[in-house]
Amino acid sequence: MNIKRFILLTTVLVLVASCNSGDRGQLVGVQGKKWHPEKPYGMTLVPGGAFIMGKSDDDIAGVKDAPTKTATVRAFYMDETEITNSEYRQFVFWVRDSILRYKLAEMADLEGKTPGNGDIGEFAYLDANPEELNAYESYMQNTYGNEQRKINRDAELYFATDDYPDELYAEVMDGMYLPLEESYNGQRTWDVKQFKFQYTYMDIAKAAKDRSLKRSEVIQQEEVEIYPDTTAWIRDFAYSYNEPMHNDYFWHDAYGDYPVVGVSWKQAQAFCQWRTLYHNGYQRSKGKQPVNSYRLPSEAEWEYAARGGLQGASYPWGGPYTKNDRGCFMANFKPLRGDYAADQALYTVEADAYDPNDFNLYNMAGNVSEWVNGSYDPASYEYMSTINPNVNDPENSRKVVRGGSWKDVAYFLQVSSRDYEYADSARSYIGFRTVQDYMGTEVTKNAATN
Repeated sequence: MNIKRFILLTTVLVLVASCNSGDRGQLVGVQGKKWHPEKPYGMTLVPGGAFIMGKSDDDIAGVKDAPTKTATVRAFYMDETEITNSEYRQFVFWVRDSILRYKLAEMADLEGKTPGNGDIGEFAYLDANPEELNAYESYMQNTYGNEQRKINRDAELYFATDDYPDELYAEVMDGMYLPLEESYNGQRTWDVKQFKFQYTYMDIAKAAKDRSLKRSEVIQQEEVEIYPDTTAWIRDFAYSYNEPMHNDYFWHDAYGDYPVVGVSWKQAQAFCQWRTLYHNGYQRSKGKQPVNSYRLPSEAEWEYAARGGLQGASYPWGGPYTKNDRGCFMANFKPLRGDYAADQALYTVEADAYDPNDFNLYNMAGNVSEWVNGSYDPASYEYMSTINPNVNDPENSRKVVRGGSWKDVAYFLQVSSRDYEYADSARSYIGFRTVQDYMGTEVTKNAATN
């Protein structure tokens, strides 16, 4: 071969290789989609930083479960308000409708009904019409069979009896309600015991402790009844007339913006799982990357957020007083030896009532106590880590609640006060809010003030 021709051919090959890769033969890493942090709706960014965790004043109650220590937490998003009845109802309705669609699809499958006739067949599994499935869904159906069947979420559900398309639909709907003998005043009531949410998660802590475990051995499955326990309004207060709150508080639009109560720690965890599932479903539909999981805050995260950047404060607004300079109470609690009305509320108030703290978080003191993702141990501050500290023992069913509520005295409103309730218990004074990890580490409170 002519030497000039060889050099020319080599040069062309190098140029072609360089043009195809775009990296000129250099180590530039895998180029994915550009990431833009997106603040979730209704949340605020809490910048990471260090703070003095624990009692900043005398331990009047003598509990001695919150000695001071320096703790550091990473940045995270947090709900500006407690989760409201309206927001939790969205979860309940999604679960109810999913179960209903599944039962309709099962009935359509049993009766051999398919879409196109305006009857229950409109709710048939999507694989009843193979044209509705993409290549991956067809593969999953052929490989794993009925376990991967996909319900039709596009068909409109009918709840008015006059709109039922056929008798099979009516039969399925009838099974979603309590029996007639358990109804009264001519009203059919949903059988909320059927409203169960199933989810799976990976127990990373268990996997880290025992590396010999297979992946399948650390995947846990949960099934939770998710409807709030409205009887908590009656059960929590003996010899007290709270029937109106039991009857109306959760479902009536008048209380839509009030914090949900009667939700156990397990139900709060299920809500976090659903919110993640729901958000990532939208992300996938738009070809976007998945978001971080929603979860309950750790105890350290909750206290750091409640302080709002104030070091050594007793309350989210500073302290040590519960009134402002105009003599108005700054939170919803039990003041003046039990004068519940003195703070302008008898029970709960709207989730965005009163002034927010410096992180724009509402009602971090009072209104309802809040579940956190931690187990109560009086000595936990002594042995937990100083960076992103958290103690959550699966064997300990006593879960920490923070912030105090509408029925608590001022002591429990202090940002450092700790209390607990059992994970499967639901109370008329306990709610929750969620957090989401921030992607990145550059946002810190310390950096912003130095």
